[in-house]
Amino acid sequence: MKTVDILLVEDNPGDARLTREAFASCAVPGTLHDVRDGEQALAFLRRQGPFATAPTPQLVLLDLNLPRRDGREVLQDMKGDPALRHIPVVVLTSSAADEDVLRSYHLHANCFITKPGDIEAWSRVIDGIGRFWLDLVQLPPAEVLV
Repeated sequence: MKTVDILLVEDNPGDARLTREAFASCAVPGTLHDVRDGEQALAFLRRQGPFATAPTPQLVLLDLNLPRRDGREVLQDMKGDPALRHIPVVVLTSSAADEDVLRSYHLHANCFITKPGDIEAWSRVIDGIGRFWLDLVQLPPAEVLV
């Protein structure tokens, strides 16, 4: 597996902790950066304010239900921005609603995963994300000329 920068956009501290622990236990190679809301996510991705020196992530794990700017808006802004649209987005959310799945794919999410209910399942999901996105898939380079 290659080493990459991953941005976790998650407002629930417990879910963020579970994700960090699952990444550590699955030995996913890379750095997991996390932000707590949609405004911070876009600032991180655009290297604004306190995120001026942030790396460009090669993968984003995005919750839909976020404060200040929800995940759907973040996804729409990312996929509408030529400098960000190449970054794969994995929607990782508690919703299993058909409308959220459909809207996420209409906004060009690369996949949609409903958060599992227990730690073992959470680890399997994160391991699967790592194996698929970091081992099998050829990700675009962090910096893309637009």
